[in-house]
Amino acid sequence: MLINRRQFLYATGLLTLTPSISLAQVKDTYYEVLLRHTRWAETQYDAAAGRYRRTDFGFAVVLGNAVLLTRGSYDAALAGVEKDVLRQHTLATIRHFAASNVLAGGTEWGKTLFWDTTFQSYFVLAARLLWPELDAATRSNVEAIARGQADYTTSLGTGNDPRSGGWTPNGLIGGFRGDTKLEEMGVYAQSLAPGLAWHGDGPGWREAFGRWSRNEAGLPAADLANPSTVDGVPISANTATNLHDTYIVENHGSFGPHYQSELWRTSGRNAVHFLLAGRPLPEVLTKQPNGELLWRTILATMSDAGEPLMPMVDDREHLYGRDVIPLAFRSTVLRDPMAARAEASLASRLLAYQAHPPVYRLAKFSGEAKYEPEARAELAISYLLHELRPPAKPMSEQDFFAQAAITIDHGAEPGLLTHQSAAAWVGTVTKPGFTKFAWQPAHDDWLFKISGATPMLLPPAAVTGRDTVVYQRVRDGFDATASLLRFADGFAGTATLPTGTIVCALPRPGRVDVRNLAMAGMPGLTGSRTYTGVAGRVSVRAREAFRVDELTFPAVSARHVRMVGVRPHPTYGYSLFDFEVDGSLERGKPTNASSFDPGMESLKATDGDPATRWAVARAERGRADSWLAVDLGAATTISRVRLRWETAAAGAYRIETSPDGVAWTAVAEHPRPDLSTPGWLDVDGRAGFVARSAEPITVQGDMITLPAGVVEGYVRADLRAIAAESAPECPPLVRASTADGFLSLFNLSNDSVTGVVRLRGTRLYRGTQVTTTNGTEYALDMPAATVRIEPPWFTARGIPAGITAVVHDARRVTFRGGPARFTLTHRNGGTMPVVLGRAERTVTMPGAKAFPFNDLALGRVTFPHSVLPQGMSDPAAAVDGEQRTAWTPGRDGRMVVDLGAPHAIGKISLKWTDGSEPPHTITYSTDGKTYGPATAARYVAVSTGWRPGHASLRSISVTGGDPVG
Repeated sequence: MLINRRQFLYATGLLTLTPSISLAQVKDTYYEVLLRHTRWAETQYDAAAGRYRRTDFGFAVVLGNAVLLTRGSYDAALAGVEKDVLRQHTLATIRHFAASNVLAGGTEWGKTLFWDTTFQSYFVLAARLLWPELDAATRSNVEAIARGQADYTTSLGTGNDPRSGGWTPNGLIGGFRGDTKLEEMGVYAQSLAPGLAWHGDGPGWREAFGRWSRNEAGLPAADLANPSTVDGVPISANTATNLHDTYIVENHGSFGPHYQSELWRTSGRNAVHFLLAGRPLPEVLTKQPNGELLWRTILATMSDAGEPLMPMVDDREHLYGRDVIPLAFRSTVLRDPMAARAEASLASRLLAYQAHPPVYRLAKFSGEAKYEPEARAELAISYLLHELRPPAKPMSEQDFFAQAAITIDHGAEPGLLTHQSAAAWVGTVTKPGFTKFAWQPAHDDWLFKISGATPMLLPPAAVTGRDTVVYQRVRDGFDATASLLRFADGFAGTATLPTGTIVCALPRPGRVDVRNLAMAGMPGLTGSRTYTGVAGRVSVRAREAFRVDELTFPAVSARHVRMVGVRPHPTYGYSLFDFEVDGSLERGKPTNASSFDPGMESLKATDGDPATRWAVARAERGRADSWLAVDLGAATTISRVRLRWETAAAGAYRIETSPDGVAWTAVAEHPRPDLSTPGWLDVDGRAGFVARSAEPITVQGDMITLPAGVVEGYVRADLRAIAAESAPECPPLVRASTADGFLSLFNLSNDSVTGVVRLRGTRLYRGTQVTTTNGTEYALDMPAATVRIEPPWFTARGIPAGITAVVHDARRVTFRGGPARFTLTHRNGGTMPVVLGRAERTVTMPGAKAFPFNDLALGRVTFPHSVLPQGMSDPAAAVDGEQRTAWTPGRDGRMVVDLGAPHAIGKISLKWTDGSEPPHTITYSTDGKTYGPATAARYVAVSTGWRPGHASLRSISVTGGDPVG
């Protein structure tokens, strides 16, 4: 096998830094990955039939084959098959499946929109790449497929495809709850693209393609603010509601940012047909309504591996093949430097990921077989996009995450509060069944497990109430999020800081699962994870393949032996290939279980066949105490049990014995702690936790258990020193943290609380505090079940005890209780001496801004967003807090500010640049559709009669009361 020096260094462990590749290497990497993937592709070849298999669309491997056969320098040693043989297999497959497609008169496949047309798109593209080598009959069949599909899809109008069962776009209305219709509308559009690209404009084709494409990411509240036209049709004509109003989608019973990518995944599939055919791209592929707001949500969940993190959907994480094409489309067709950075990051990991067992595959952790040929096809398209459209130059990773930094509350219904910072990604997830505080320090999505139902830190119970605060730099002076979550039996609090640090107030112990793999060349996946704490250091080796537990215990006499579950696999429950008692005493003996899945009965775990297994019934997967028991037939002395698990491996369980099958005694438990340490724990030198608790932190295999109380998580910090710092002293049911100097406060009760929080040091927070000999007493007044974060705006060095400091905002402080002399230092570095007499004195820090600002419009989403009307600049310039920027409306331009929720409206203030103000009116709306006068609103619209020579809008400021409704 040929590998270059870079790969060799990664594979041998000599180079363990984050892999990176140049812009020129991305396309070459795709080609090499396709070559190596051909070894898997050839397993789909049916020698008896003389073609690749139909099962799970295995024949779609022909697109990757066609790229290798017509481009680059083919390497048979990497591919595992001679080029002529690959050509023979590919052409035979194209001939067969072109003829067997329903649209060409066959009966085997095709025409059905879900999911045949996706693979039809790949198939037609493969045939076009190899067009000179196809016979006339095959060419005719391929043309019939492209034309026939366009005709069929157009004939459906906005109706459902009767061949696709329950898969439907729901007309042009769409939908976003449970199953976003963004994907479905994209499928309708992509079924039309091959016909349009290769055969021109058939009857109604272009209109149908534009209709589905424009509506794919439509949201009326935004679209109705946008008179721009795309392919000659106003965006305001869109009708689809495929998104929540925070530009997030739902799918698979939960939301998943992965599905935001469908817009560019289908666009990539479509664009490559037009580009190869030499036809202009439809405007909708380069000017996608609301596309940039969707991209914003992807950036808000992006990892350092170039793909969105999956805090919910389990089988969609690390789908590297599938995740390439949206980035390739954005970096080449849309010329997006941020997408180019993400794509380069993803591409740099492909070879290492591909070499991990099962070797050569690109969708190895997916639960659906069809993703493998799909991944090959999408990688081939990404290669072609790079060949046909040179990509944008990637920005640095540091600049990428600095620009991607944002805080968003997507709302209680989608259930995601997210914070992307330069140092970490954090999401507080409250969707039923998926509750967790998902943290990815250094954006490393191979460190902690957060996908699917995997719990993290928070209790897995349903959230019954949710109070959240989103802090934004433009309005508050810093980025952060905070939430107070109500459960049936209490509260939990979370806070995320701009440093990447997290704070969690836990009502009960929290769990963190660590990814531990041996994946050569992937940062951190070296085959073990090292944990360090006060009690010492331990390395936990990665488990290869299925987990095997061998438990020994003092010899006992027993007839019956059983495994009793304590904590099941979060998705699949329990499943055992082998339940072995002292060698093979269990072989062939009567075996029972609490439940079983058909075909996976209890005796399959004791039959001695390594290929058979017992699994709990599907309905019992969530049950913790499922059990499997074997009757040895007579009392026997035993001292060892060996369990070989399937993916559904128990997180915890115990082994029990019995003389009669009635009275049971526990003889062993799993897991046994690898490390139990007080105070703090470093995780592999990548992140760590400080627990403000008398209870220890434990490591058991690949699971960390953190005690109840206040837990702080840090990205590469001196944890020993941090743990030595004194924790705040709080009133009952109040929890506090001063992690990174920020004061995070949680009222975990149903009552308002007043009192004092005792703090060490001389940091001053917004509010009132009195200095003591070693710190301050901060006056606390918190409503019931609330949370807040106060930044350390000032430090008073040399201040004596007994001084009262009232911090009004980030600029102004009032002192009482002198005389005293001290130095006041601002968080921004500015300093000033303070001389305090017996009278009260208020000081103002020069150059500081008076955060937080009571301006509901600051930092909000504005419309039109994408695409902007001709002559209009970005309306966001009017709410960015910058005096150097301004919104130019363009002729009769209109902008809308989304305040995020309905608010009581107080004062509206518009500031224009020098010059004549254009005629303008201000109207309000609660739904984004109907505007007029109002005292409460979510949307504020500024409509102008702007003409060249008029002033531009420097800022719009909205003051008002609390959210209403």
